[in-house]
Amino acid sequence: MSDVITLMPAATQVAVPAHGSIAAHELQLGAHLVTPRFGYAHHGIYVGDNKVVHYAGLSRALLMRGPVEEVSLEQFADGRTVSIKARPLPRFAPHEIVARARSRLGEDRYRITSNNCEHFCEWCLSGESRSEQVERLVARVRLGIARIGRALRDLVGERLNTAPGV
Repeated sequence: MSDVITLMPAATQVAVPAHGSIAAHELQLGAHLVTPRFGYAHHGIYVGDNKVVHYAGLSRALLMRGPVEEVSLEQFADGRTVSIKARPLPRFAPHEIVARARSRLGEDRYRITSNNCEHFCEWCLSGESRSEQVERLVARVRLGIARIGRALRDLVGERLNTAPGV
């Protein structure tokens, strides 16, 4: 799943937890962190003191969603690589990003398509709740549906043109 991270614009590797410890010395307050999971990338906000605020969502179990919570960087990484999602200047200062993230601690309204961990981080950083992962998925589904529609239209049109008496 590391493909998701390398495909993210300007993602920078922070730590590879091969030896079990994760150094947070390179992390700045309010950094948008990303770590691969099975089938998606998980997002969180670095809030200092080796802590991350994230929407736990489905990061622990597919059938049990979790709330916005503050965990150690090691817990957030869950044995995986953690990257920083680099971006142009965020709308808010680092201390404001941290305050915004912590203002939602305990929230338990996770929705995979409209209120997931990436929506949460984007809201903390820019005030806009969005998810590039969901947007890419929706675009792929639309493209697939359009292709199926064209194929059906071509098939039906071909059959109408070859029908007896035409």
